[in-house]
Amino acid sequence: MKKNVMELEKQYLIQNYARQPLILERGKGCWVWDSSGKKYLDFVSGLGVNVLGHAHPRIVKAIREQAAKLIHVSNLYYHPYQGLLAERLAKLTGMNRAFFCNSGTEAIEGAIKLARAHSVKLQKGKFEVVALDNSFHGRTIGALSATGQEKYRKDFEPLVPGFSFARFNDVRSLESLVSDHTCALLIEPIQGEGGIFEMSREFMQAAANLARKTKALLILDEIQSGLGRTGDFLASKVYGINPDVVVLAKPLAGGLPIGAILATDEVADGLAAGMHGSTFGGGPLVCRAAIEFLSVLQDERLLHNARTIGNYFERRLLALKKKYPFIREVRGRGLMRAIDLAMPSKPFVQMALDRGLIINNTHDTVLRFLPPLIVERKHVDQFYTIMDDIFSNTSWEGSK
Repeated sequence: MKKNVMELEKQYLIQNYARQPLILERGKGCWVWDSSGKKYLDFVSGLGVNVLGHAHPRIVKAIREQAAKLIHVSNLYYHPYQGLLAERLAKLTGMNRAFFCNSGTEAIEGAIKLARAHSVKLQKGKFEVVALDNSFHGRTIGALSATGQEKYRKDFEPLVPGFSFARFNDVRSLESLVSDHTCALLIEPIQGEGGIFEMSREFMQAAANLARKTKALLILDEIQSGLGRTGDFLASKVYGINPDVVVLAKPLAGGLPIGAILATDEVADGLAAGMHGSTFGGGPLVCRAAIEFLSVLQDERLLHNARTIGNYFERRLLALKKKYPFIREVRGRGLMRAIDLAMPSKPFVQMALDRGLIINNTHDTVLRFLPPLIVERKHVDQFYTIMDDIFSNTSWEGSK
């Protein structure tokens, strides 16, 4: 089977994914099994999607029940769950209105359109967006134009004009770029694909002040950091700021594709009927799953678990750092963590896979960890044992 699956993909798929030689067949909780029956501890959780782990019984039940009733209707009509989901998210985030799409990238695209639609009513020529170096907002042309990493942009230029990039956590750099022509500041509270770099309180508050001063929108990309990943519903909660737009996606529907743009009433008025839409966005199946996801998040106290197990996870990562001088830095918050190595990180992904652990690398030297929010201390200990074994067999010449 393994050979057949890989040969079919090699022959018929566009070869844009550098896949691991692994065919996953089923999952349960924090574990997945491949086609040969080998068991793996999943510390990537579908790139941050499966925060409830795999095959959570309440999500499975909700999907089964709704699939037997109604999977899809167009947005020309009402269904019972889109309004309910919007209400839940509004109450949880302090925002007022929502738009549902199918992915984080689509949500970013919609947020940029929303910012320009809002700002053109204030001032002609107010269309520029200031994002950050090292940021990642998606792979469509608009989202890519807002992504501050050359490696993602270079093959697709020229991109959409009007985007500039401030230096990470550099208030002066941000101030030099924001003007009366700026329609939005687009910021990830924690850069995920960029290597798990967290914005400082000073920088985020300066961004909020600049947005207010220039009547630009503050758009927070919480696609990877939001929905409990850091131990708060939104990672931006700790900064004491009030964004105009928040963008969510990844885990919101328990593994089904969904994205969400949340906005204040004033900003939401920028999009009138017919100015934006989605064929599949906010359908009954994904909205029902998302409502159940939010209920599980609360009922199982998973934000608390993300904080407590996240702190334990950090201690175990710091113990590895103390033991191995080639670990340069431990970064992150809650269950969004990374270690930065003094050597290429990619080989360690395969070494972990060989030992039954799924991890991820980003950039050249960073190992990124996004375990499910249901993770327990015993899982962190298993992770530690495997990584300790890998690092103890790693040869490295250098100094701290």
